[in-house]
Amino acid sequence: MTNLDTALIIAIKTGKVLFGANMVLKNVMNGKTQLVIAASNCPKKLRTELEYYCKLSKIPFLAYPKTSAELGRLCNKAFSISTLAIRDLGDSDIIKKLEENNV
Repeated sequence: MTNLDTALIIAIKTGKVLFGANMVLKNVMNGKTQLVIAASNCPKKLRTELEYYCKLSKIPFLAYPKTSAELGRLCNKAFSISTLAIRDLGDSDIIKKLEENNV
């Protein structure tokens, strides 16, 4: 998982990342994101909605195995993050890392 963590950190530093359930859901519904990540303790209703809209929009969805507090720390934020959306990957190769881990 450290490779994914590193790729996520690079995406946050060099790309465009959106935080917050409402913002993420809105951008997923519009198809304006490249990847959606939900923490392990993300509310079930929100997670189900995100998975559904990601599937419709053909956007990759990552069920992150760590909690929202750990995801917040990884993103260098002082608050918990239950969901985030990556609009621009920047220099990150996180989607390639996801494909490698799924194969």
